[in-house]
Amino acid sequence: MRALICGINGQDGSFLAKLLLEKCYEVWGTSRDAQTSLLNNLQALDVAERVNVISMAPNDFRSVLTAVDQSDPDEIYYLSGQSSVGLSFEQPAETLESIVTGVLNMLEVIRLRKKSVRFYNAGSSECFGDTGDTPADENASFKPLSPYAVAKASAHWLVANYRQSYGLHASTGILFNHESPLRPRRFVTQKIIQAAKRIAAGSDERLVLGRLDIKRDWGWAPEYVDAMWRMLQLETPEDLVIATGHTYSLEEFVAAAFAMYGLEWRNYVDISEAFFRPSDILVSMADPSHAARVISWHATNKMPNVVKLMSK
Repeated sequence: MRALICGINGQDGSFLAKLLLEKCYEVWGTSRDAQTSLLNNLQALDVAERVNVISMAPNDFRSVLTAVDQSDPDEIYYLSGQSSVGLSFEQPAETLESIVTGVLNMLEVIRLRKKSVRFYNAGSSECFGDTGDTPADENASFKPLSPYAVAKASAHWLVANYRQSYGLHASTGILFNHESPLRPRRFVTQKIIQAAKRIAAGSDERLVLGRLDIKRDWGWAPEYVDAMWRMLQLETPEDLVIATGHTYSLEEFVAAAFAMYGLEWRNYVDISEAFFRPSDILVSMADPSHAARVISWHATNKMPNVVKLMSK
């Protein structure tokens, strides 16, 4: 089997590459400029030399067509695009183009080539907006609250439309938050872990955060890429919610991170409205029971253990 991972050096792309190599796939991956990409995440997992990395600009149809022709995959995993909710408020156009146009170009290439290819699209729990006390499942309505969420919702419906209209084996994994040490420092979870580690080592800095009362479902990224692969093994494609089913507040995450180093978080953390978003999701709850039934997937690491794994 041959797989093409779009955005292979990201957190999920790197873990997915490692997983597929273990399953004896021939793995191809894309980067905007393969000649200059550092491939640091792939190197951290010791798989950089075992994958074929090619250049691809997701918003350029010809570039997408060339990449797919060159790799000639059986499976395509689209993990590209601007991935920060906060940054999407500063760069809404780039966020929409990199996610929506990229997915559309990929779907069109698959349709026009007429070779049987299975396509996975990286969706997001952000599409649901604030779930309140009702865990979101596959039938929950989308209420996006950020440019990033709007883009992910649009891409989700594009995949559903091409699946229904052209019979493509295309599906979206609606993934809730999933973390690892490969997360970029701009993500709040990594920001918290690294600050706690530095303070424990003697730094006199203060950790400045936004709202601590927001609640999220945090899982372990290496487990989530297994769910992606399992989705593409289904005979009939469908969209699935992938999550732990357990929700914690950001305050609980912060407390767990500092406790890993024997610290009381309140002595080192400040709150600033400068980190508040124009609109933010207060509660994000998930019901992943359908994925458990359909692909026999369960998350084994909940937030407290995710913090431990990220702190090693």
